[in-house]
Amino acid sequence: MTTSSETQKLIVVTGASTGMGASAARELARRGFHVLAGVRRDRDADAIRSTGIEPVILDITKSEQVEALAARVADDPRALHALVNNAGVQVNAPVEALPMTEWRWVFEVNLFGHIAVTQALLPALLRSKGRVINISSVGGKFAMATYGAYAGAKFALEAVSDSLRREVAPLGVQVVVVEPGGVRTEMAARGVETANHLAARMTPEQDERYGSLVQANNKLMASGTASGLTADAAARVIARAVTTRRPRTRYTAGRDAALIMRLGPMLSDRTLDRVLAANLRRHYPKGAVGRRGLHERLRPVWCGHR
Repeated sequence: MTTSSETQKLIVVTGASTGMGASAARELARRGFHVLAGVRRDRDADAIRSTGIEPVILDITKSEQVEALAARVADDPRALHALVNNAGVQVNAPVEALPMTEWRWVFEVNLFGHIAVTQALLPALLRSKGRVINISSVGGKFAMATYGAYAGAKFALEAVSDSLRREVAPLGVQVVVVEPGGVRTEMAARGVETANHLAARMTPEQDERYGSLVQANNKLMASGTASGLTADAAARVIARAVTTRRPRTRYTAGRDAALIMRLGPMLSDRTLDRVLAANLRRHYPKGAVGRRGLHERLRPVWCGHR
């Protein structure tokens, strides 16, 4: 619900070109905030510009653009109520087959960029006693096969969020993590495209070891996304984290995320390995499972989606 005081507050949302970021920007503007929506291209700015939404060109890996955002916030008489660190990329490949340049890029976008923006805007948040909302993932708690880089960055973001929360809570700033499961956005489709591109660069030996795994994971990713939460529904969870007077430290978004977060800690590593492998097994290309003794030995014990 919009209040007169909220119309005097700013929200920064990074990664607002599409998906959850765009939906969150619109939801927060609808609630009366003035949203600085970070986008990387002029055409994305034109698409999202509307009442209460001011697009800003922002690649969180470029220091000059982060500094420009901080200057824009500092020059505004309105208080900065929240920073929503949403920008991200999804890159899926086996640990062995992912080039180190890609590892570094995933961490640059999904971790270091968020830290850079947070550092730049913390002075404003400290003045306003605002909050930081970090968009993580169920992948920040449980890492599936081919998710090493993506989950690694999300695990790290979870840890940074915990550390930051304990540092700034005494200063009046709240830190909240949102952990979505499958969400119907363009990110998953781009992830499949990237996974296929990276798979095409694998050596013949790597393709023999992991080719069917990549194909199965792509099918699972598409299936989980198709049955997942809408971006607008995920945006409402983000808005709750932004507006609730005393927010929880973590919110899940989607039934699949809530289920995984509830069941995961109850299972041993080996049992969880079998659960995840069984869920993936039915997506393998026909005949591929039989060629891999490991996967043939694993029996289905759970068929939930990511």
